[in-house]
Amino acid sequence: MKALAARRHHPMALLVILLLALVATGGLYVAFQPQTAQAETYTQDDVEAGEALFLANCATCHGRDAAGSVDSAGETLGPSLIGVGAAAVDFQVGTGRMPMQMTGPQAWEKPRQMNEEQTRQLAAYVASLGPGPAVPEDTWLDTSQGDATKGGEIFRVNCAMCHNAAGQGGALTRGKFAPPVVGVDPKHVYEAMDTGPQNMPVFSETNLSPEDKRDVITYLEELEANGSPGGISLGSLGPVTEGLYAWTIILTLLLGCAVWLGAKAK
Repeated sequence: MKALAARRHHPMALLVILLLALVATGGLYVAFQPQTAQAETYTQDDVEAGEALFLANCATCHGRDAAGSVDSAGETLGPSLIGVGAAAVDFQVGTGRMPMQMTGPQAWEKPRQMNEEQTRQLAAYVASLGPGPAVPEDTWLDTSQGDATKGGEIFRVNCAMCHNAAGQGGALTRGKFAPPVVGVDPKHVYEAMDTGPQNMPVFSETNLSPEDKRDVITYLEELEANGSPGGISLGSLGPVTEGLYAWTIILTLLLGCAVWLGAKAK
C-alpha cells in the first residue's frame, strides 16, 4: 500500500486512472447493452464475391470504395454505404429497389435483379466495410411469439402518420411516399425499421427492441389476415376518400337521371 501511495503523484498516474476508467466504462456498456438481432456469419469468399458484384452493379453510383459519389454539379449520385450494415443491403436489393431503374426522389420496389445468394454476398461485402444493422434472426420474425395488441400501439404511435393506421401507405412531399407495409415480407419490415430506408427514420434497438419490432410485424400480419371487414377498402385512406367515391357515384347517377329525363321530355 505504501508503494502505491508513493506513486500516486507520479506523472503517469492520471493516465493509468483514465485508462482504467475507459476499460470499466466499455465493460459496463457491453454488459448492459440491449439485446440485438445476431448477425449472420460470412466467409471471406462471400466478401470477395460480394465485392465483385458491387463493382459490377453498384460502384457507378456509390463509388468504387463505397464511400458515395457526386456528379459534376455537386449532386449526390449515391450515398456512402460504409456502416449501413448487411440489413440495408438485404432490404434494398431484396426488394428490387436497388440497383435503381432510374434516378428520382425515391427508389421504387420492382422485381429484384439479384438472387438470394448474390444478395447475401453483396450484404457480406458491405458489412465488411463497417459495423451496421445485421440481417435479423428468424427468432425475431416468428409472429407466433409476438403480441399484435402491443404491436398495434407501437405502430400507431410511430408509423401510422406516414403509412396510415391500416398500413396502406400514403403520399409525402416532393414526389416521395410511404409504401404499403401490409403483405410485405416480415424480414424486410424488420430491416426497414432497423435501417430507415428512403424517408423513413431509423428505429434502432435503443428505440425499439427486437421484441417490439416482432410485435409490429405481428400486428401487420393480423391486419392482412383480417382484410377489410367493411367491404371495399377504398385504399383505407379514411372519410375523404370514401366521400369522394360516394359523391362521384351519386353525382354521376343524378346527372344520368337528368339527361334521361331531359331526353324523355323532348
